[in-house]
Amino acid sequence: MILRILEYFIEKSDNQKAKNLMLGLWKKLHPMVIEIKTMLKKEGAAIPVGFTETDIHLNAPKLYDNGFDIMFCRILKEISMGMYVLHMTLSYREDIVNYYKQLTDITQTYYNKFTQHLLEEELLPRPNYTTMPKSVDYITDKSYMKGTNLFGHKRTLNTVEFGLLYHSIETNITGMQLMRGFAQCAKDGEARQYFTKGQELSKEILKETGEIILQNNIHPPATPGGTVTSSTEAPFSEKLMMFCTYLLGGFALGGQGFSTTLILRYDMMMKTAVFAKDIYEYTIEGARLMMSKGWLEEPPKMDL
Repeated sequence: MILRILEYFIEKSDNQKAKNLMLGLWKKLHPMVIEIKTMLKKEGAAIPVGFTETDIHLNAPKLYDNGFDIMFCRILKEISMGMYVLHMTLSYREDIVNYYKQLTDITQTYYNKFTQHLLEEELLPRPNYTTMPKSVDYITDKSYMKGTNLFGHKRTLNTVEFGLLYHSIETNITGMQLMRGFAQCAKDGEARQYFTKGQELSKEILKETGEIILQNNIHPPATPGGTVTSSTEAPFSEKLMMFCTYLLGGFALGGQGFSTTLILRYDMMMKTAVFAKDIYEYTIEGARLMMSKGWLEEPPKMDL
C-alpha cells in the first residue's frame, strides 16, 4: 500500500527534495516486498494480492498539495514503526526478526527525514515551549486526578498530557484532510459516505482536544501545510483508500488506549474513552464495508 501511495506522490511532486526523499524510501521498501514474497514462496505459501498497479491512477490530477505528501508519508512511517516492532515481538525465526529490524531501521530513518524536511519548509509547527522544572515533586493531593479543586478550577495540564493532546491534533489535521480528499474523489457512494463520516470524526476530535488546550491558555497547533485541491478524479482505488482508512483507524485506536495510561485527569480520561469508542465503531464499520465489497483479504486459517 505504501509503495502505491509513494508512486503517486512521487509522480505529482513539484518539490525536488520531497520527491527525492519519497523516491529514496520507495527504493528501500521495494526490495523488502520482494524479500517477503521470496520467504513465502520458499514456504509454499500463497502470495497475498495486496495492492497492485490497478490500485493506482498516475494520470489522475494532483489531489493534495502544499507539502501534504510528506506530511502523510510521515504519518505512515509513524504507524509503521509501531507495527514493525509489534510484528518483531510475534516472530521467532531469526531471519524474520532480522527482517523486521531492517524495516524498523528504514522507518525510523525516514520518519526523521520527513520531520526535518517539514520543519525546514515551515510546513510543520513546532510544539509549544515550556519552562524547565527546578525541582522534583511527587503527587500527594488526591484531587490531582480529579482535575478540579474546591472552586471547580481544573489543574493545569502536565507536559505529558499536553504532548498527547498535541500529537492528537497534529495527526487528526492530516487525517481530516486525507478523508476530505478521499470523499471528494470516491465514486462508490458507500465509500464516499464513509470517508465523509471519517472527516467529521476527525473534526470532532480536533474541536474537543483544542478546547482542552485553550482552557489552559495554550494556543492549539495549526499547520500551514497540506491542502486538498478541487480534483474529483481518484488517484487510488476505493479498495486502497478504504484499507488505508482502516489502518489509520487501528493506529488511532491504539493511540487512544496508550494515552489513557498516561493521562492523570479524569475529565480527559473520559474524553479519551469516548474518542476510542467512536474510533472503534468507525473502524469496525469500515471493515464490514470492505468485506461487503470484497476488498479485504482473509488472513490464512490456522489449519492444524
